[in-house]
Amino acid sequence: MALLHKAELKPSKVELLNSWAPSQAWFIGDAGNAIESIASFRFDDPAGKVGVETLLVRAGNGPTLQIPLTYREAPLAGAEGSLVGTLDHSVLGKRWVYDGAGDPIYLATAATVAISGGHQAKLEIEIDGKMIEREPTAVVSGSGTTVRTFPSPAVTSLTQTRSGRMTIVQSPEFVLIIQRVLDGSGLHWPADLVGVERQSALITGSWSGVATPQELVLVATHD
Repeated sequence: MALLHKAELKPSKVELLNSWAPSQAWFIGDAGNAIESIASFRFDDPAGKVGVETLLVRAGNGPTLQIPLTYREAPLAGAEGSLVGTLDHSVLGKRWVYDGAGDPIYLATAATVAISGGHQAKLEIEIDGKMIEREPTAVVSGSGTTVRTFPSPAVTSLTQTRSGRMTIVQSPEFVLIIQRVLDGSGLHWPADLVGVERQSALITGSWSGVATPQELVLVATHD
Protein backbone atom coordinates (compact mmCIF):
# COMPACT_ATOMS: atom_id res chain seq x y z
CA MET A 1 0.00 0.00 0.00
CA ALA A 2 1.41 3.37 -1.01
CA LEU A 3 0.25 6.36 1.04
CA LEU A 4 0.04 9.54 -1.01
CA HIS A 5 0.06 13.05 0.42
CA LYS A 6 -1.70 16.21 -0.70
CA ALA A 7 1.52 18.12 -0.99
CA GLU A 8 3.40 20.71 -3.01
CA LEU A 9 6.69 19.68 -4.58
CA LYS A 10 9.44 22.17 -5.45
CA PRO A 11 10.59 21.49 -8.05
CA SER A 12 7.97 19.11 -9.38
CA LYS A 13 8.98 15.61 -10.47
CA VAL A 14 8.61 16.54 -14.13
CA GLU A 15 10.68 19.70 -13.66
CA LEU A 16 13.38 17.59 -12.06
CA LEU A 17 13.33 15.18 -15.00
CA ASN A 18 13.52 18.04 -17.49
CA SER A 19 16.95 18.87 -16.06
CA TRP A 20 18.18 15.26 -15.87
CA ALA A 21 16.63 12.97 -18.48
CA PRO A 22 17.89 14.67 -21.69
CA SER A 23 21.49 13.97 -20.61
CA GLN A 24 20.89 10.21 -20.42
CA ALA A 25 22.10 7.98 -23.27
CA TRP A 26 18.67 6.36 -23.73
CA PHE A 27 16.75 9.63 -23.96
CA ILE A 28 14.75 10.16 -27.15
CA GLY A 29 12.49 13.19 -27.57
CA ASP A 30 11.80 16.29 -29.57
CA ALA A 31 14.42 18.95 -28.92
CA GLY A 32 13.07 21.94 -27.06
CA ASN A 33 9.93 20.16 -25.83
CA ALA A 34 9.38 19.79 -22.11
CA ILE A 35 8.77 16.34 -20.68
CA GLU A 36 5.16 15.49 -19.91
CA SER A 37 3.93 12.72 -17.63
CA ILE A 38 1.70 10.09 -19.26
CA ALA A 39 1.15 7.64 -16.40
CA SER A 40 2.84 6.21 -13.33
CA PHE A 41 2.79 3.28 -10.92
CA ARG A 42 4.35 2.45 -7.57
CA PHE A 43 5.86 -0.54 -5.81
CA ASP A 44 5.92 -1.11 -2.05
CA ASP A 45 9.12 -0.80 -0.07
CA PRO A 46 8.71 -3.58 2.55
CA ALA A 47 10.26 -1.30 5.18
CA GLY A 48 7.96 1.58 4.25
CA LYS A 49 10.80 4.11 4.18
CA VAL A 50 11.57 4.63 0.48
CA GLY A 51 9.09 5.80 -2.12
CA VAL A 52 9.30 3.67 -5.28
CA GLU A 53 7.58 5.13 -8.33
CA THR A 54 7.95 4.64 -12.09
CA LEU A 55 7.05 7.56 -14.33
CA LEU A 56 6.09 7.07 -17.97
CA VAL A 57 6.89 10.26 -19.82
CA ARG A 58 7.27 11.74 -23.29
CA ALA A 59 8.97 14.78 -24.81
CA GLY A 60 7.00 16.22 -27.71
CA ASN A 61 6.23 13.55 -30.30
CA GLY A 62 8.97 11.27 -29.01
CA PRO A 63 8.35 7.73 -27.73
CA THR A 64 7.18 6.90 -24.23
CA LEU A 65 10.10 6.60 -21.81
CA GLN A 66 10.21 4.58 -18.59
CA ILE A 67 11.95 6.25 -15.65
CA PRO A 68 11.87 4.42 -12.30
CA LEU A 69 12.54 6.73 -9.35
CA THR A 70 13.07 6.38 -5.63
CA TYR A 71 12.43 9.06 -3.01
CA ARG A 72 14.59 9.02 0.11
CA GLU A 73 14.75 11.11 3.29
CA ALA A 74 18.56 11.12 3.21
CA PRO A 75 21.31 10.61 0.62
CA LEU A 76 22.06 7.02 -0.42
CA ALA A 77 25.76 6.40 0.21
CA GLY A 78 27.64 5.28 -2.87
CA ALA A 79 24.82 6.14 -5.30
CA GLU A 80 25.93 9.63 -6.26
CA GLY A 81 26.01 8.67 -9.95
CA SER A 82 22.31 7.79 -9.83
CA LEU A 83 21.12 10.98 -8.13
CA VAL A 84 18.48 12.74 -10.23
CA GLY A 85 18.24 15.69 -7.84
CA THR A 86 16.48 16.89 -4.70
CA LEU A 87 13.05 18.35 -4.11
CA ASP A 88 11.16 19.88 -1.20
CA HIS A 89 8.01 18.04 -0.17
CA SER A 90 5.62 20.25 1.80
CA VAL A 91 4.67 17.34 4.10
CA LEU A 92 7.76 15.11 4.24
CA GLY A 93 10.50 17.69 3.82
CA LYS A 94 13.57 17.38 1.61
CA ARG A 95 13.68 14.31 -0.62
CA TRP A 96 16.64 12.85 -2.48
CA VAL A 97 15.48 11.45 -5.82
CA TYR A 98 17.40 8.60 -7.47
CA ASP A 99 17.25 6.73 -10.75
CA GLY A 100 15.82 3.35 -9.74
CA ALA A 101 18.47 1.50 -11.74
CA GLY A 102 21.00 2.57 -9.12
CA ASP A 103 18.84 2.13 -6.02
CA PRO A 104 18.80 -1.31 -4.36
CA ILE A 105 15.24 -0.82 -3.06
CA TYR A 106 13.77 -0.36 -6.54
CA LEU A 107 15.79 -3.29 -7.90
CA ALA A 108 14.69 -5.66 -5.13
CA THR A 109 11.03 -4.68 -5.31
CA ALA A 110 10.92 -4.91 -9.12
CA ALA A 111 12.64 -8.31 -9.08
CA THR A 112 10.17 -9.56 -6.47
CA VAL A 113 7.15 -8.36 -8.48
CA ALA A 114 8.44 -10.01 -11.67
CA ILE A 115 9.42 -13.38 -10.18
CA SER A 116 6.43 -13.63 -7.80
CA GLY A 117 3.76 -12.47 -10.24
CA GLY A 118 3.00 -9.34 -8.23
CA HIS A 119 1.33 -6.07 -9.16
CA GLN A 120 1.65 -2.34 -8.62
CA ALA A 121 0.98 -1.02 -5.13
CA LYS A 122 -2.49 0.13 -4.14
CA LEU A 123 -2.70 3.89 -3.73
CA GLU A 124 -4.39 5.66 -0.82
CA ILE A 125 -4.65 9.36 -0.09
CA GLU A 126 -6.09 11.07 2.99
CA ILE A 127 -8.87 13.54 2.20
CA ASP A 128 -10.80 15.25 5.02
CA GLY A 129 -9.60 12.67 7.52
CA LYS A 130 -10.64 9.68 5.39
CA MET A 131 -8.42 7.28 3.48
CA ILE A 132 -9.53 7.18 -0.14
CA GLU A 133 -8.24 4.64 -2.64
CA ARG A 134 -6.97 6.23 -5.82
CA GLU A 135 -7.10 4.46 -9.18
CA PRO A 136 -3.65 3.94 -10.73
CA THR A 137 -2.89 5.51 -14.09
CA ALA A 138 -0.87 2.43 -15.11
CA VAL A 139 -1.53 -1.23 -14.26
CA VAL A 140 1.42 -3.63 -14.17
CA SER A 141 1.93 -7.30 -13.35
CA GLY A 142 4.74 -9.83 -13.08
CA SER A 143 4.68 -13.03 -15.13
CA GLY A 144 6.37 -15.29 -12.59
CA THR A 145 4.76 -17.80 -10.24
CA THR A 146 7.53 -18.45 -7.70
CA VAL A 147 6.80 -16.85 -4.35
CA ARG A 148 10.05 -15.14 -3.49
CA THR A 149 11.24 -11.92 -1.90
CA PHE A 150 14.60 -10.56 -2.95
CA PRO A 151 16.78 -8.78 -0.41
CA SER A 152 18.11 -5.36 -1.38
CA PRO A 153 21.65 -5.70 -2.73
CA ALA A 154 24.37 -3.35 -1.57
CA VAL A 155 25.12 -0.38 -3.83
CA THR A 156 28.72 -1.57 -4.06
CA SER A 157 27.61 -4.97 -5.42
CA LEU A 158 25.72 -3.56 -8.42
CA THR A 159 27.08 -3.50 -11.95
CA GLN A 160 25.16 -1.24 -14.31
CA THR A 161 25.57 -1.09 -18.06
CA ARG A 162 23.61 0.62 -20.81
CA SER A 163 22.79 -1.11 -24.06
CA GLY A 164 20.98 1.22 -26.44
CA ARG A 165 17.44 1.57 -25.19
CA MET A 166 17.95 -0.62 -22.11
CA THR A 167 19.65 -0.38 -18.74
CA ILE A 168 21.09 -3.66 -17.45
CA VAL A 169 21.82 -4.13 -13.74
CA GLN A 170 23.57 -7.20 -12.34
CA SER A 171 23.48 -8.01 -8.64
CA PRO A 172 24.61 -11.10 -6.70
CA GLU A 173 21.12 -12.66 -6.93
CA PHE A 174 19.60 -11.47 -10.20
CA VAL A 175 19.98 -9.61 -13.46
CA LEU A 176 17.40 -6.93 -14.21
CA ILE A 177 16.86 -5.18 -17.54
CA ILE A 178 14.84 -1.96 -17.72
CA GLN A 179 13.34 -1.09 -21.08
CA ARG A 180 13.77 2.68 -21.21
CA VAL A 181 12.13 3.33 -24.60
CA LEU A 182 8.63 1.87 -24.86
CA ASP A 183 7.97 1.64 -28.57
CA GLY A 184 6.58 -1.90 -28.69
CA SER A 185 9.91 -3.49 -29.66
CA GLY A 186 9.97 -5.65 -26.51
CA LEU A 187 12.80 -6.86 -24.29
CA HIS A 188 15.53 -9.37 -25.07
CA TRP A 189 18.72 -10.66 -23.50
CA PRO A 190 21.85 -9.08 -24.99
CA ALA A 191 23.98 -11.70 -26.77
CA ASP A 192 26.97 -11.09 -24.48
CA LEU A 193 25.02 -11.47 -21.22
CA VAL A 194 25.90 -14.86 -19.72
CA GLY A 195 25.54 -16.63 -16.41
CA VAL A 196 21.77 -16.21 -16.00
CA GLU A 197 18.86 -18.58 -16.45
CA ARG A 198 16.97 -18.19 -19.68
CA GLN A 199 13.72 -18.91 -17.81
CA SER A 200 13.05 -15.38 -16.75
CA ALA A 201 10.12 -13.25 -15.64
CA LEU A 202 8.67 -10.06 -17.07
CA ILE A 203 6.86 -7.04 -15.73
CA THR A 204 4.35 -5.79 -18.28
CA GLY A 205 2.09 -2.78 -18.06
CA SER A 206 -0.74 -0.92 -19.75
CA TRP A 207 -2.10 2.60 -19.50
CA SER A 208 -4.43 4.91 -21.37
CA GLY A 209 -3.87 4.71 -25.13
CA VAL A 210 -1.95 1.41 -24.99
CA ALA A 211 -3.83 -1.44 -26.65
CA THR A 212 -1.26 -4.18 -25.92
CA PRO A 213 0.60 -4.46 -22.59
CA GLN A 214 4.18 -3.23 -22.91
CA GLU A 215 7.23 -5.16 -21.70
CA LEU A 216 8.83 -3.01 -18.99
CA VAL A 217 11.30 -5.06 -16.96
CA LEU A 218 12.98 -8.44 -17.50
CA VAL A 219 14.45 -10.33 -14.53
CA ALA A 220 16.39 -13.58 -14.23
CA THR A 221 18.23 -15.19 -11.33
CA HIS A 222 21.85 -16.27 -11.59
CA ASP A 223 22.70 -19.87 -12.41
